[in-house]
Amino acid sequence: MSRGVTDLLYLFDRPSEPVFVPRGENNVSFDIPGSYVADRYRSNAVEILNRFGEGTIEKIPVKEVSLPSFDFAQQLGRRENFSLFIPKHRKVAGRLVEILMGMRNYEDFLSASVFCHDRVNPYLYIYCLSVAILHRPDTQNLPLPSHCEVFPDKYVDSGIFAKAREEANVVPAGSRIPIEIPRDYTASDLDEEHKVAYFREDLGVNLHHWHWHLVYPFTGPRQIVQKDRRGELLYYMHQQIQARYNFERFCNGLGRVKRWNNWRDPIPEAYFPKLDSLVASRSWPARPANAVLKDVNRPADQIQVDIQDMERWRDRIYEVIQTGAILNDKGERVPLTETGGIDLLGDIMEASILSPNPNLYGDLHNFMHVTLSYVHDPDHRYLESFSPIGDPSTTMRDPVFYRLHQYVEDVFQQHKRTLQPYTQQQLGYPDVRVTDAEIVTPNASKNVLSTFWQQSDVDMSRGLDFVPRGSVLARYTHLQHVPYVYRIKVVNQSRTLKLGTCRIYMSPKTDERGLPMPFRDQKNFMIELDKFTVSLKPGENQVERKSDESSVTIPFERTFRNLDAGRPTDVAQLEEFNFCGCGWPQHMLIPKGTKEGLRSELFVMISNYDNDKVEQNVEGRCVNAMSYCGIRNKKYPDARPMGFPFDRWPREGVETLNQFLTPNMIVKDVTIRHRDEVLKRPVDNAV
Repeated sequence: MSRGVTDLLYLFDRPSEPVFVPRGENNVSFDIPGSYVADRYRSNAVEILNRFGEGTIEKIPVKEVSLPSFDFAQQLGRRENFSLFIPKHRKVAGRLVEILMGMRNYEDFLSASVFCHDRVNPYLYIYCLSVAILHRPDTQNLPLPSHCEVFPDKYVDSGIFAKAREEANVVPAGSRIPIEIPRDYTASDLDEEHKVAYFREDLGVNLHHWHWHLVYPFTGPRQIVQKDRRGELLYYMHQQIQARYNFERFCNGLGRVKRWNNWRDPIPEAYFPKLDSLVASRSWPARPANAVLKDVNRPADQIQVDIQDMERWRDRIYEVIQTGAILNDKGERVPLTETGGIDLLGDIMEASILSPNPNLYGDLHNFMHVTLSYVHDPDHRYLESFSPIGDPSTTMRDPVFYRLHQYVEDVFQQHKRTLQPYTQQQLGYPDVRVTDAEIVTPNASKNVLSTFWQQSDVDMSRGLDFVPRGSVLARYTHLQHVPYVYRIKVVNQSRTLKLGTCRIYMSPKTDERGLPMPFRDQKNFMIELDKFTVSLKPGENQVERKSDESSVTIPFERTFRNLDAGRPTDVAQLEEFNFCGCGWPQHMLIPKGTKEGLRSELFVMISNYDNDKVEQNVEGRCVNAMSYCGIRNKKYPDARPMGFPFDRWPREGVETLNQFLTPNMIVKDVTIRHRDEVLKRPVDNAV
């Protein structure tokens, strides 16, 4: 990777401003050919380039290359919102990603990226540029700026921007104090759904969903869409979101999510987002309580979809599950196999470009999002754009997102019920016994997890287009847990060294009524906490693992630290520094719990590594959060079905979790205790 590759990241700085405006704290500018100046500045291009080039410390040369026409991108205006769920937008994004991926070398890629910067909608541009950077071999190790830094308007209470302007105009950059975002700014607890707003509106949770769709785009060149077990990972990542959300609901005295399966009934959940789009210069639409879905006919967006269309697609997908096979676009019958069926079903449900017959099975998941996002203006009579549920970066804020995905989850579970239950032999590991497991938390009793509220800061200045420049900090209040350690005792009764995979899950012990959960329900509430390989010598072994080593999460700093502050300048170190941005936020690993202590169950299993291993070299690869995100450009690092051993209906006679156990598993009661206090993160770890 050449020294100049990092220059590309300046294109993320104030993406709505013209590309010739100096960027970054050091006033770096792109030295562009006159022909690259957008038409609206062309009449006085020389004067503009000279004026903005004055005083810059460094100029990044951009060579002029022959480029295809970008006229197709004009279908989306520069001041419109952008959504991957809308077919027209998706098609434009796919074509732009193809062009950027097709550039022969880094210099050509930089040139194309600079050229289209001022000619393409900023939201669309940053999405396509991000996907290309993540997938091009000459840029894939670049650490992308956090999306909340680039477009803070998608993550921050709109009222904060007036305060930010005032702060910037009055206070010097080095003396500015963070602007605090109220914890309750979208609703009050008169709306019971607001009790879990801290989860839905969490910065890291929403960044995870956005970044996952960057790593796993469902449109664009086939070579970047067709990743190993992509459809299955779509199922599992969202299944875990649902399990975690239901866990949080139990912590707050709410019932489990009710699936959104009758699309003609009123929708009781309202959502008033309190977000403003800085690019589009208008507020995001709200949805009042008891809104009724209608057919969508919006010629300006090239969308026409009836509720009946979705019902037909739904019925055809259920037919696939019942018959155990799909019909591809050649009319051939393709069976849903035991190992590959869930992957195929995920490709159909989403639907990505990998869907084997989009004309027959449609675009159910995406149009569920689309119809909900236009429920306030289905025929465009009020000239309103889509609501937050129509954008992957904001969709998890809306309570109806979870009802939608509970329906999707139930479809996948219908398929899982058609598979043979795991036998004790498939679940067991001969000569391996788990004899004890415990959680050790500082200043707490054994098997007690502690959570609290914490305040952390994020620098929004990269995405704000007002002066004077300098840091503009927003202070968030979010859930956090006290770090802890797993201590697991495992006996290897053989005389040889054994390898195993340690799988750690947790679930509520009782349902929302306080009653014991039958295993067929509890298995779907299991949240994965960690998964790692262990080496077991003959005899007794003690396995220790820290909570911040989880295979599910990304480091805390990836969410809340300004990455520029600690980014190495030495290119050789840059790959080591690289964070894979896809992953569950570390601060949300453990559910909130309750003041009295929520009774939960910790499940630990050591499975047979011979049946788990995937032969591949992952040295030097980012393996953070591999459970939810896989490993970039590699096979998913676990040969078992995702969610194993809880991904299938239980064998005969298993009614409870304890009846499910084999000797290589153990269950321990744990308590999650919440302190309703707000603590600020230590200064040396803050932004």
